[in-house]
Amino acid sequence: MSEQVQKLSTPQQSDAFVKRFRDAVREGEFDAIDLPERFTLPKKFKRRGSDETYEKDMKDMVFETSSKFDKWFEGVEKELAAAPTRSRGKPRLTLENLEEGVLDFKALAEETRRKLQNSYAKGQNLGNSRKSKAAAPKPRAKRTTKK
Repeated sequence: MSEQVQKLSTPQQSDAFVKRFRDAVREGEFDAIDLPERFTLPKKFKRRGSDETYEKDMKDMVFETSSKFDKWFEGVEKELAAAPTRSRGKPRLTLENLEEGVLDFKALAEETRRKLQNSYAKGQNLGNSRKSKAAAPKPRAKRTTKK
């Protein structure tokens, strides 16, 4: 499997290929055997909130090449190459991005105003519900024994 991963035209899709490969083996599309050796995926992963990158190791597998596998590999490779890569998402909220106009200040201000209003209303509702419970007199306990 490690050799097939190297043949991919898009190395950033190597983890998706390994997942599809294992699914195909599980479903019986072709036969493969787990090996004790591990190999490193060519994909570079990023940790959330930092620019640090790392690599993943996967268990290697051995399989018999056949025309059925070759067809499957071509199909999966086309799908992975055509799949859109995930974008970086929305830009981070920083002073620089606000000054450059990357982020819409008015929209962010409106969102903040809405959050503050919802939080305030929630607190008011909670306070009012506690007042009504505290104001109601508690029923007196009845005596159970006679004197």
